[in-house]
Amino acid sequence: MSSYLCGLDIGGTFTDCVLIDESGRLTIAKAPSTPPNFAAGVMTAIERAAVKIGLEVHDLLDAITVLAHGTTVGTNAIIQRRGAKVGLITTRGHNDVIHIMRGSRGLSGQDIKMIVHIPESSKPDPLVPKKLIRGVSERVDCFGKVVVELNEDEVRQAIIELRDAGCEALAICCLWSFLEPAHELRIKAIAAELAPDLYLTCSAELAPKWGEYERTTAVALNAYIGPTTVGYVTRLDQQLKEMGYKPPLQITQCAGGTITVRKAQQAPLLTLDSGPVSGVTGSVYLGQLMQHPNVITTDLGGTSFDVGVIHNGAPVVSYKSLVNQYEYFLPKVDVQTLGTGGGSKVWIDKTTKALRVGPDSAGASPGPVCYGNGGTVPTTTDADLVLGYLDPDNFAGGTMQLDRDAAVAALQLLADELEMDLFELASGVATIAEFQMADLIRKVTVQKGLDPRDFVVFAFGGAGPVHMGVAARELDVSKVIVPQGDTAAVWCAFGAASADILHVNEKVSIMSSPFDVGRVNGLLAELGELGRAHLAEDGVAADRHQFQFSIDMRHRGQINEVEVFLERGELDAEGLEGLRARFVERYEQLYGHGAALHGARLEMVTFRCRASATSMKPQLVAADSLSDVVAGDAQSGQRDIYWAESKRVETTPIYNGYKLVAGNAVDGPCVVETTTTSMVVHPGQRIEVDRLGNFVIDPAVA
Repeated sequence: MSSYLCGLDIGGTFTDCVLIDESGRLTIAKAPSTPPNFAAGVMTAIERAAVKIGLEVHDLLDAITVLAHGTTVGTNAIIQRRGAKVGLITTRGHNDVIHIMRGSRGLSGQDIKMIVHIPESSKPDPLVPKKLIRGVSERVDCFGKVVVELNEDEVRQAIIELRDAGCEALAICCLWSFLEPAHELRIKAIAAELAPDLYLTCSAELAPKWGEYERTTAVALNAYIGPTTVGYVTRLDQQLKEMGYKPPLQITQCAGGTITVRKAQQAPLLTLDSGPVSGVTGSVYLGQLMQHPNVITTDLGGTSFDVGVIHNGAPVVSYKSLVNQYEYFLPKVDVQTLGTGGGSKVWIDKTTKALRVGPDSAGASPGPVCYGNGGTVPTTTDADLVLGYLDPDNFAGGTMQLDRDAAVAALQLLADELEMDLFELASGVATIAEFQMADLIRKVTVQKGLDPRDFVVFAFGGAGPVHMGVAARELDVSKVIVPQGDTAAVWCAFGAASADILHVNEKVSIMSSPFDVGRVNGLLAELGELGRAHLAEDGVAADRHQFQFSIDMRHRGQINEVEVFLERGELDAEGLEGLRARFVERYEQLYGHGAALHGARLEMVTFRCRASATSMKPQLVAADSLSDVVAGDAQSGQRDIYWAESKRVETTPIYNGYKLVAGNAVDGPCVVETTTTSMVVHPGQRIEVDRLGNFVIDPAVA
């Protein structure tokens, strides 16, 4: 029997499963997600995959060597405000940190009016109400020295009060605890004794970095989603074991790799956004195979558009994240989201009489008007259907019939109000959505000192291949790649299957130049040993351990830090000079040529170690030969489609994506269809199939 890699990804509507056998053959299965018991949807997806390859589910689970799972359980708990009742213990006098927030109130990067004009914005609902926050007497100073001993009587009283108030989880965050965690750990020990049923989390263990507000937010969020996430992964792990799965279940994390169930139980905050990040992870692997070190990943689903960046073969990461206006510190692959998706509502701004797309979404229920589930507000999908991009009789592999007449009627109302032709309005909807996508891509590249013209675009998600041809053309990128054809619609599950085991450990120790090499090397060695211990706990043999070290540095007296990577985990005098040169290079890439102060003193702030182990990878098999002969039955028909380039409806060829083989190329305008997506090729563009089975669109207009 073959062995399999298995990747799972839970979305708001569907749970995706991808199986990859030893020969590289991919099997895809989807099942409806089943909140609140998401494990049921996961098991159904696995069962459907088993049926496709002719195995009983217990035989399939016995043959799976690695099962990696991306989950949105924690994310959904935050969005739906269904997390645990959390109590917070902190240093006396600092109870209100999480309510005061920062001056931007979690609106950084959004409309400047919302930041400077307070009446147009508001703070989010508090994660922890003031009545559930207790300050206790203790104090550690900024050098990590205990100046006020912990008052354990106050701690016991606080824990009993929070327990009796019905708290299900306890967050612990004391001032400067990342330098001396003894007080936090003692509070945790007392809580375990007095309230053993509480979910406990300490900031020093989760986010040992300076920035009291961000640490408090991180630990409060971790406690908020802890009981829900722990319950889910524990039940799923047990269910899989009972049905024959033997290896440890791996959970994808926001830093780009996987962690064990045990680690996910301790730090469920690591699982936030793990689904979109898995799409970036899969793109890193495929980009290496295709020799594309610079990739912009675009994931267009029903409610959102997610963009990630891979530069020089590695995903671009951030160390401050944002959820529901709450900022927190945690290493994370930087995925930016825009409220533009297939379900984005189309509306008219009554003040300016301008056509708008999103950010509100019709969601899965009622969904677009054409779904026939009671939706009355037209969406991007309705516009795509009216334009002819989608086949109303063959949507989602023929499992769903779309009501084109209803979509026409809904959009016609807007067209009449704006005194526009129906097709002009529908084309305008698509164009607005595509330009919004292009703007987000510019933002996440240019603001990081990167030129989008140096990248290729990977388009995945069900709607990504529909719209990315135009967005990429606006960016002047050379290629749009739809990875593995219909697998693009379940690409995040594929990414989960291709992820490595990863642990990211950090330690803050601020020091100014000239640097003490011995102290620097001591910190790096400490982080390396911690990563080595984590990998050993995962059962990874020492010869598979891999380490990457970096230091966040800045000009002394400034706050803008940049991450500088080390060639190895130990520095000497020559290595320090190379570090300064790399800092200047990266700083000027971000902030402009000449921005760095070459002779100024520098500071090291955060030391970091990424400890990883390469997992078994999918073997994507390249075709032995290329053929430029397109089979006669590859064209499945033709359809009337409105093209903005010519501003008219044209009878357009439709191709069956499964009939196109490696080397085949087709000129636009055309549409290439699979059961899970449609690839729209505009006039002047060209699509071809490469050796690995990817569909590659040349977006440039001839």
